[in-house]
Amino acid sequence: MKRGAYLRTAVAALAFAIAGPAYTQSGDTSATDINPNQPPPHTKPWPNIASGQDRAAIRESLAQSPEFERNTSPLSLLRERRRLDAELAKIQPQRPGTVDAYVLTVALDSDPVFAREAREAAKVLSRRYGAQGRTITLAGPDGKTDDYPKGSIRSLLTSLAHIASVMDGEEDVLVLYSTSHGLKQGLAYHYGDTGYGVLSPARFKAALEELGIERRILIISACYSGVFVPALASDDTAILTASANNRTSFGCEAENDWTFFGDAMINNALRKPQSLREASQEANRSIAEWEAKAGVFASLPQTKIGSKVNEWMPALNTQLPQRASAPVGRPAVSTLAARTPVQPPAPADRGR
Repeated sequence: MKRGAYLRTAVAALAFAIAGPAYTQSGDTSATDINPNQPPPHTKPWPNIASGQDRAAIRESLAQSPEFERNTSPLSLLRERRRLDAELAKIQPQRPGTVDAYVLTVALDSDPVFAREAREAAKVLSRRYGAQGRTITLAGPDGKTDDYPKGSIRSLLTSLAHIASVMDGEEDVLVLYSTSHGLKQGLAYHYGDTGYGVLSPARFKAALEELGIERRILIISACYSGVFVPALASDDTAILTASANNRTSFGCEAENDWTFFGDAMINNALRKPQSLREASQEANRSIAEWEAKAGVFASLPQTKIGSKVNEWMPALNTQLPQRASAPVGRPAVSTLAARTPVQPPAPADRGR
């Protein structure tokens, strides 16, 4: 994704315990003083959140999903807690004998493209799977509104725990959509200059197992998101990612309405009354065409559908709308004209 060079440098800081570079998001950093619905920009260096003196110790630290906040006001902490509590309180319990979908969408970065994408993904997935009253959105401000709790590793895990408390883990289905920047170690949580973290595949797997959420559709939009496939795949899991484990994905410019993957998968393919596999194939074709036109190194989205998914998917698909809804926002492909083609990464930059 754009800003990938920055994040790769930041990851190097994490992986090798060196300081990362400063980064300033495009636009006036005082925008939040003018527009209270504008999410905070990234202006300071990514701190070293790993611990240890050697690479093995650092990798172990990152696998445990470190997360911290700095210089966060007490009032904002209270506001976020109240917002999350209110969002969770809306969730309806499962209906015995009915395969209910519980939709959770989360933006883990304050670049507003992710908040916009998470908000609309919640609408699309809730409509597709009949999850009205069973949908949680963790998005934060998107430049126009600020009426949802923000996404973070903590709010994501808390929301999963709440869903697990009201669903039947052996009957109902978790439908999760996560959108953010990605690292070779997992998903990057980065909120302005206050929130930082890494959600690793191992930590995500452990959380789902601890909570007993067996049936799940996991859609992960981020660079290197293919790293989650081996960890999260199971007989009862359908997992779709924006890229292979050693590839970046595209379209995450802060001013966009969609990333490439979000636009192709959520804004187009999943709006239609077609199967998840068919939607994945359509989205992957669209992304390949856009990337070829841009001359960028292919992201290679991944799809793995477990052997038992077809046992419960037909019941879930009875909720599919008979007609497609119309795409919204500016298409991600419209940013291609401003993109400079890039060369494939050197072998040293590929996933390890």
